[in-house]
Amino acid sequence: MLQGTASGVGKSTLAIGLCRLFARKGLKTAPFKAQNLSDNAHVLPDGRRMARSQALAALACGLEPEPDMNPVLIRPYHGGCEVVVNGLPAERFDREVCRQAVREAYQRLAGRFDVVVAEGAGSPVELNLRDGDIVNMHFAKEANCPVILVADIRRGGVFASLYGTISLFRPEERALVRGMIVNDFCGDPDSFGEGRRILEEICGVPVLGVIPHLELALEDEDNLPGENTLTREKIEAMTPQGMTADDFRTQQFDRLADELEARLDMARLQQILEEGV
Repeated sequence: MLQGTASGVGKSTLAIGLCRLFARKGLKTAPFKAQNLSDNAHVLPDGRRMARSQALAALACGLEPEPDMNPVLIRPYHGGCEVVVNGLPAERFDREVCRQAVREAYQRLAGRFDVVVAEGAGSPVELNLRDGDIVNMHFAKEANCPVILVADIRRGGVFASLYGTISLFRPEERALVRGMIVNDFCGDPDSFGEGRRILEEICGVPVLGVIPHLELALEDEDNLPGENTLTREKIEAMTPQGMTADDFRTQQFDRLADELEARLDMARLQQILEEGV
């Protein structure tokens, strides 16, 4: 499971890359996010809906997207939100109903696949929201899965955000954390060697890798205002002549997976997969 020190640190992008990486190695791999808050829904052929980021991750695995990969989707709109459970609209948000949907969806995926790449949401240590959590440590504890914590170094404060997050975990939560990833590094990632040493010393958790800043043509999860938001239409316009949009997207998946394979400690990652918690 990938959890982040904040929203927008690159969890979804890394999850897509890990999905592609594991699938290329012959592992039956599926993505999972218990609950997603996004206005950008992917509509399935039967009309059911799920988050676009998990749909992209499914394609990176070579799979057709399905609601089990994102059993709860909350779509905000002015003055309220729409709740989607198992791909269908719900009358209201019922936490226990949603938790049961999450539990059952994950169990179905875990029974069919070798690896499930799960993803958290926002920060897992919003203390005022902890008791109502569905998508972060509540899920990790139920699934008993190892957690990798992701921080974005371009935002600054990477030491405080990683150390602070780990310090605010309860002991049973901290025991699930198996590694950290420093994401979106500008420049030569190898120059962060002293930073890696300090992080490992103060956090007591290994740094699995430092991932450089990558310009990828992958659709953004949310339809945010502004010229920099990548939509499906913009990506189609970026597709090189003579290449289909699907082939171009696959090229982006492979480029991301190649970078992760080169930058992550693959031996330690394999050990995490084999040993669990």
